[in-house]
Amino acid sequence: MPNIYHDLQQSFVRKAEWSWTKEAEHKGRVHQWIHTIEDWQQPMENIDVVLLGLPLSRSSISVSGASEYPLAFRKGWKGFQTYNIEEEVDLASLRIVDLGDVNMHGTDIAQCHERIEQATSVVARNFTNAVSVNVGGDHSVTACTVRGLNEVYPNETIGILQFDTHLDLRDPSQNGPSNGTPIRQLIDGDVIKGENVYNIGLHGYFNSSDLVQYGKDHGVNMITLKKARQQGMVETVRASLAALKEKVDRIYVTVDMDVLDVSFAPGVPASTPGGMTTLELFDALLEVGKDDRFQHIDFVCLDPLKDGTAAPTVKAGVYSFLQVMTGIVLAKKGD
Repeated sequence: MPNIYHDLQQSFVRKAEWSWTKEAEHKGRVHQWIHTIEDWQQPMENIDVVLLGLPLSRSSISVSGASEYPLAFRKGWKGFQTYNIEEEVDLASLRIVDLGDVNMHGTDIAQCHERIEQATSVVARNFTNAVSVNVGGDHSVTACTVRGLNEVYPNETIGILQFDTHLDLRDPSQNGPSNGTPIRQLIDGDVIKGENVYNIGLHGYFNSSDLVQYGKDHGVNMITLKKARQQGMVETVRASLAALKEKVDRIYVTVDMDVLDVSFAPGVPASTPGGMTTLELFDALLEVGKDDRFQHIDFVCLDPLKDGTAAPTVKAGVYSFLQVMTGIVLAKKGD
């Protein structure tokens, strides 16, 4: 393990802020179940899932406190048990290790992006058998993490399943490497092909015609929320994953929490009316977790500073993460 400590530190990963102790009376709670990298004593190949926080929001076009989400996400674990009553599984069998947060530069966004890309490469090289969960941060981090994976696996084709209200195809030459540009960055940089992007959740009046045209020109699979509901959310996710598995070697899932309707996600700066319900997103992510080709996921664009007093959006974010973990456990059981 000493080498991984050194590699993480060299890539600007710092210890996560945890605000609790592992007390016996809290047995069965999520915050007692997840290990830190410092307390993990077993071989790295025994780890099922690794967490990495990406606390960046300076590259957000809208004013956002999404950089605060990794800490709020961890604090939110205290309100959840590891047992899922609906699926009748206990997540405690899953071995999850929290690697900490990438330490962001105070003013230099390009430096922040470079650090995220470097840290993602280190994680991909050292945890080849584990599912990686990246917790942002604004959506610009997705371009960095996928480039980091491409650096480690240059001969593999990467596909993206995107849950989002927006296409995120804005032109970086005009907008900079902002949260509205990650998919465009990856397509223009020949890291991914547009035809290997499946975006579920588009709706309403929130994407300009020129961005839609760019998506069409590059073969992006734009699945509106209306179409997903007609087909069935679970069936739509299954079909998208099946199509990706025919074309790519590695599937990266990105969850922009603005895919949720504003009434379900007050803590998302760009949430809109007419979006997904939490139940639709939870069902979709359970299906993602069950898939044997899925190996990477991020959760982005959640601002706890804008959330309600009961933290409904932060709770929805933690629940979303746990749904993916439940899917992984069900897949291991062969269900």
